[in-house]
Amino acid sequence: MPKIFTPTNQIRHTNVAVVRIKKAGKRFEIACYKNKVVSWRTGAEKDLDEVLQTVAVFTNVAKGEMAKKEDLAKAFGKDDVIEICKEILAKGELQVSEKERHDQQESMFREIATNVADRCINPETKRPYPVSIIEKSMKDVHYSIKPHRNAKQQALEVIKLLQETIPLERAKMRLKVELPRKEAKRLKEKIAKLCSPVESEQWEGDLLVMTCLIDPGHYREMDEIIQKETKGHGVLEVLNLKEIKEGEEVLE
Repeated sequence: MPKIFTPTNQIRHTNVAVVRIKKAGKRFEIACYKNKVVSWRTGAEKDLDEVLQTVAVFTNVAKGEMAKKEDLAKAFGKDDVIEICKEILAKGELQVSEKERHDQQESMFREIATNVADRCINPETKRPYPVSIIEKSMKDVHYSIKPHRNAKQQALEVIKLLQETIPLERAKMRLKVELPRKEAKRLKEKIAKLCSPVESEQWEGDLLVMTCLIDPGHYREMDEIIQKETKGHGVLEVLNLKEIKEGEEVLE
């Protein structure tokens, strides 16, 4: 069977996501794996090889037509293809169908709502909200998805918005703190100020062991106090991420 000749300036791709940018009057495109572009932009994916189907810049991915080196240098002011690909990834427009765009937005919307439901409770009942209620509340405040930010970042923004419309607060974390005797008296008061409340404290040999609830926003501060003040001899352990009474979990 005779060999099939493929021009060297043409590369064919299948199952591809295209990111496009226009510069210096010309169109440039890169071929990416589906679902990886958003992961790269949010920082979830760090490996460029997992994002790009090939390290190359095209004028038309569908036809496999590659961009000329002189056009790249003129448009981007550099000839490093990897750096040009990164710039297109960061600033270019992801080409998706209307159905894909709608499905991505629906998926992101629910992921954000799930993050909010996992992090928060109704302060009146001490129970978490079902994800469906969070989704409805997000629609009521007309929350718009921000495609370049990840779900966790947007969830923190949504929490602040929803607190203006429904009873909502961050669920407290339950922590176990172990302090060496020589630092215990000095640090006990500092730690207690961050707790709401201290549930128990007792001596176990030369260690003061405290169990307490804190707002998640105070976790980093408490961790820094314990690590710095005890020079690494104190221990901070997360017992559970949410203070929910037994039997009160909401299942959907």
